[in-house]
This record gives sequence, structure tokens and C-alpha cells, in this order.
Amino acid sequence: MKVYTKTGDKGTTALISGKRVPKYHKRIEAYGTVDELMAFTAVVHDQLFDASDKSTLIEIQDRLMTCATILAADCDDCEFKIPKIVESDIEKLELLIDEYEKKLPRLVNFVLPGGHATISFCHVARTVCRRAERLALIVHEEEGNCEMVVKYLNRLSDYFFILSRKLTLELKINEIPWIPRQ
Repeated sequence: MKVYTKTGDKGTTALISGKRVPKYHKRIEAYGTVDELMAFTAVVHDQLFDASDKSTLIEIQDRLMTCATILAADCDDCEFKIPKIVESDIEKLELLIDEYEKKLPRLVNFVLPGGHATISFCHVARTVCRRAERLALIVHEEEGNCEMVVKYLNRLSDYFFILSRKLTLELKINEIPWIPRQ
């Protein structure tokens, strides 16, 4: 398979059904943003030393590829089986969030991103995840079949926030609280 096909030279690309749409189509925006999130997830992964956290992020990348596939699937009877996001994928994130939160100080202020590159990368991943969630929600509301993608992305953004706080603690970095000016 060649990397370039020249089929997109006129500003269109194909969805899973084969239907050609503009590269700015809502589905392309949604799964393109998920792809961006996969890349930022890799950046976070490459900053870490903890084998368990690294393994979790590889699993998250796998689920993000599933999310992207679902967002690209504009057919009910696609020629191949579309993978699914299942409730246990979301539950796994919730369990990790709960486990990490037990060890964290109580949050009394909003937290500003920063303090260490790895922490900042977690916040970038979190914000890209929120954008992916908003775009997936548009696809879901207009065409359906993306409810679990939206739910997974919602929980994943929470995971990246809690991971940033966990790393702040492990790296002995002071969180930067946001205290509004009076």
C-alpha cells in the first residue's frame, strides 16, 4: 500500500463506506482530532517511566484508534466489522481515576497547567480530548452510533487531568492553583 494515493488532491477523502466527502467534513474533523489525541498520548507515554502507566497509555491509543474507526464508519452494513468501545473500557478509566485520586490532595482550586513538561503534555492531551469529544458529539447528534465514543472521550479527559495531578505528586512539583484576582 502506498502512502500517497493522490485521491485527496482535490480536497476530498473517503469514509469507510467509500463515500467521498470534503476533508473538512464533521466526521473527518472528529476522527482527525482523535488522531491528534493519539499523537499527544504518545508524547505523554514517552515521558513516563512507570511501566503500568505506559501500558495504560498504549491501551488508550488502541481505544482511540477504535474511536476514530467508529467516527469514520458512515455505514450500518460496512464491509468489515467495526470495533466497539464497550462499557468496560470506560469502567477501566474510572477505576484508574478513583485509584489515583485516593492518593492525591483534595482539590480546592482550579489548577493551571504547568510545572513540568510531562504535566503540561497531560493537559494538552486533556484539552485535545475535550475538543475530540465535542466533535464526536456533533457526529453522534446528527448521525448517531457514537454514544460510547463520546462517553469514552469524556472519561478519558478526566483521566488525563488526574494523571497530570498524579505526576505532579510523583515528581514533587507544586501544583499551580488558579486564584482569581479580586
